[in-house]
Amino acid sequence: MDWKVFGTAFLTLFLAELGDKTQLAVITMTAKTESKISVFIGASLALVLVSLLGVLLGGVLSQYIPTEWLQRIVAVAFIVIGILMLWGKL
Repeated sequence: MDWKVFGTAFLTLFLAELGDKTQLAVITMTAKTESKISVFIGASLALVLVSLLGVLLGGVLSQYIPTEWLQRIVAVAFIVIGILMLWGKL
């Protein structure tokens, strides 16, 4: 296992998710139920599956598209999503 990549992935995702709308949704769900463990397990499984999809898709795309172009595409996607959120479209 490449611990540097592991640490980078963990820290990046951990910091990106703090205060994210996903975390706010989990806070809201937890406040509405007595079964906090169910919310934790459901949210954890969802994050694991979304991450798995990202890894699989990234692995396939990286075979056909150079890494630097993937980074540019993702950067543009983030900008577009940010603009759409500012305009209230997302």
